[in-house]
Formats: sequence, C-alpha cells, structure tokens
Amino acid sequence: MRIALVTPGGVDETGTDRVIPAFLWLVERLTRRHDVHVFALAQEPEPRDWNLLGARVHNIGTIDGRRRRFQRTFADVHRAAPFDVLHALFGGSGTHAVTAGLRHRIPVVTHLTGDELVALGEVEYGVQRSLRGRLAIKLVTAMSRAVTVGTPYMGRLARDLGVSARLVPLGVALDRWHVRPPRERDMSRPARLLNVSDVRPVKDHRTLLEAAKLLRERGRPFELQIAGFDTTMGAMQRTEVARDLADVVHWRGMLSRDALYALMCESDLLLHTSRHEAGPMAVLEAAVCGIPAVGTDVGHVNEWASDAAVAVPVGDSRALADATGALLDDEPRRMRLAHAAQARAVAIDADFTASSFERIYADVVSAPRP
Repeated sequence: MRIALVTPGGVDETGTDRVIPAFLWLVERLTRRHDVHVFALAQEPEPRDWNLLGARVHNIGTIDGRRRRFQRTFADVHRAAPFDVLHALFGGSGTHAVTAGLRHRIPVVTHLTGDELVALGEVEYGVQRSLRGRLAIKLVTAMSRAVTVGTPYMGRLARDLGVSARLVPLGVALDRWHVRPPRERDMSRPARLLNVSDVRPVKDHRTLLEAAKLLRERGRPFELQIAGFDTTMGAMQRTEVARDLADVVHWRGMLSRDALYALMCESDLLLHTSRHEAGPMAVLEAAVCGIPAVGTDVGHVNEWASDAAVAVPVGDSRALADATGALLDDEPRRMRLAHAAQARAVAIDADFTASSFERIYADVVSAPRP
C-alpha cells in the first residue's frame, strides 16, 4: 500500500531533535510493509526533502504560499505513483489532507491528537474557541472516511460534537523504550516525583507547584523533577511558589530520550496536571518504566483511573497533594497500580498502533467511494 502521512512536524531529519516519538515509531513500522511518504507542513521554514526511517519526508515549509505549495507537491508525488490512502495526524493537518483527498479521490483518515475538540478560554487553548476552528474541524471530520482518537476520553469529546471516532492509542515502541519491571521504593529517602510536559498554561504547572507546596507543608520529604520545553522562557520558574520550592523542585528542561528514560526509571511517581490531554505519551512511557501516575482526570489517567492510575479533578492542587501523599504511604497499592499500568501500556504498544491503523487503511480503501 502507498500511504501519505500529513503532519505539522515532528519528523526532523536527525530523528532526535524536534521530533514526536510516537509519529516516528508509526512511520518506522509502516515502512516495513508499505511505501510511506510524510508531508510535513511546518518542520522547517524552507521546502526540502529527506529520508527518515524508510520514508520520504517532504517538508512543505512555512514561507508564504504553504497551502498551494502542499497541494502542488502532493499532486506531483501522487502523479509519479498514486497514493492509496491519506492519513492526517492532528486535525489542523486534516484541512490540507481532505482537500487533497477530494481533489485526487483518495480516502482520508484523520487522527485527532491535540486541542481539536476543546475550548479552554482560561488558558487560551482549543480549536473550538473560534467559529473558524469549529467549522474547520467539522469539515475535516465530515470529509474523512475514518476519524480516530487515542483515548476513550477523547472519544467522548468527539461524540459530544457529533463525531464518531474509532479508538487507536498512540503506543510506545518497546524496542526503543524498554520495559522495566516495577520496583519497590526506598522508604528511607525522599520520594522521587516526576512531571514530564512542556511548560505552558494548558499543562497547569501552577497546580503542580501548589500541590508540591502542600506536600512540603505537611512534612513530606520529596524531590520533584520537571522535564519539558519551557515555552514561558522561565516565567513559571520565577513565580513566588516556584521560588519557595527551589530546594526541592528541579527544572530539567528538554532532555534527550536516553536522559528522560533514565530519569523515569529513577522516579517513584509521575504527576500530571494538564487541563486537557489527548493521551498523553508521558503516562504510557512512565508505565512502561514501572512508574504509576497521579494526575488530572483527562486522557489515559481518566481511562485508567482506580485500577491503573489515580485521577483527581482538574486544577485541584489539594486533591493532587492528598492523592500523592496517600499513594506514597501505601506501597502495596503503588505497586499494584504500577503493574496494572504497565500491563495496559504494553498491550497498546507501537506495534498495536501500526496494525490498528493498517486495518483502518484496508477498510477505507476497500469501501465504496462516494
């Protein structure tokens, strides 16, 4: 099968910088059995092509005329050898994909992986905040032969908007991110807490820090590592609550994959405070490393709540501190959650993701075309 993937980016030529690991893992697996071309809308400013993991990447570029340039580039590559299916990763990519799909009569699959289904005005996040955004998502989902989401949480958001979506989680590549059996923690040392997410308003690091402050006020010994790209240019680190916690909170910035894996394996608990998540990958990666999560009731935390994760209300720092402290005091329960989370993450690994999409490709290609 000849497959065209359309994505904003995450497919840098290095394979390590400015990448989305889940996208690379999917590309790598699809190229084992198919001819794959990736159309990256905004990986680099200037248009150019390169090879990556067996696929050909066509960077459309961010300079003027991107929409026309995408359609022209796609048409040229399709003319050389016709595509069987178009797969958009992110709803924003879907607007380009469905136009090309209509023009060339190619079925389109769209995976909603971000903010397409929400409107969070307090943090200025979500496509649904604007009429233009709502119409764009309505068009993409209506014109796609199949729409997919990564969690039941996203599936419910889609249904609320009248969109029928199939569940395909973006899983972890176990040959790249190795399974590590859960281990009991050393109760004689401070708890090792970890947060992995870009520092941006929707990730709600203020709730994270306020929960950390409550834990310290209660006499709980801990260290909190925060890993992720800081979009605030240090503004969150300069807040009063962050300064008060400077001795126990360590801002690690953007880490390499090897460094992040090592940090996860050293941790006892993942704390996740996002106001919205389509996934997130961090919960799956922590689970593969034998680390359970306490987090806000979104994404995989919502899906796994009670038996494989602990969920708390969005924005509730006290509930987060309470749940974290209770779990750190109950090592048998922490270990049960770790084993259950790992079993779930391993069952939906990157191989499962690729085979799930392959079945959907086969369905849409064989279905009668309108």
